[in-house]
Amino acid sequence: MPEITSLLAADNLTVSYDGGHPVLVDVDLSIDAGDLIGIVGPSGSGKSTLLKALLGNVPATNGAVRRRAGLSVGFVPQVERIDWNFPVTVAECVSMARAKGLRMPWIGKAERREVEDVLGRLGLDGLGSRHIRDLSGGQQQRVFLARALFTEAEVIFLDEPTSGLDVKTRHEVLHLLGDLNEAGLTIVLTTHDLNGIATHLPTVLCLNREVIGAGAPEDVLVPEVLERTFGSPMEVLEHGGMRVVVDAPTDGDVIDLRRQTKEPA
Repeated sequence: MPEITSLLAADNLTVSYDGGHPVLVDVDLSIDAGDLIGIVGPSGSGKSTLLKALLGNVPATNGAVRRRAGLSVGFVPQVERIDWNFPVTVAECVSMARAKGLRMPWIGKAERREVEDVLGRLGLDGLGSRHIRDLSGGQQQRVFLARALFTEAEVIFLDEPTSGLDVKTRHEVLHLLGDLNEAGLTIVLTTHDLNGIATHLPTVLCLNREVIGAGAPEDVLVPEVLERTFGSPMEVLEHGGMRVVVDAPTDGDVIDLRRQTKEPA
């Protein structure tokens, strides 16, 4: 196997569960230092499975995932899948990233300062003693991003980081990820949010079991690639200097909502 020059690479990666129909087929992806990559596709397209395979949590059926020796990675799950009633504070949640199998790790003064530093970096100053369930959706997302950063990860994977968040909070998360990336963090995320996230990323990979297209948004988020990815016609419009993806209307989609006025008897 050739020596890897990227941080991570998937080579002709195929993944299936229990010998069933492949979830991923011949996926090629190279992740270099400083990348900010968005993986887009419909539900069931294999986005989360690709992240799991890159993290080493799912074995390849065919092909391979190669990782630079000693590479440190972090993972931020979907906030909707987290049990927010678990009795843990913000600081404890972050420190558990270094638990190494312990439910509630003991940390010293130096690590407490590290926790405070990473929380401050993400705008969570003074929230260390708060219960995670008492935070807003955006704050909860930042806590789990802080947890990933606390592992001193060089690459962070995020599964649908803006799912369930309102428009304002989605923009805040996007700007935060952009700032972290500019500071040198390599980021790979999945999203179904074409307009709120994908159009703003430097690199987009369209996935539907296989890679349909990869590159800059202006080259990839085009009607032909989007239709192959999502299985329905889409249009790409320009609005206020920004690209906007919308469903392409068909004759069957047009409904006359004008009220019919009956003639008086």
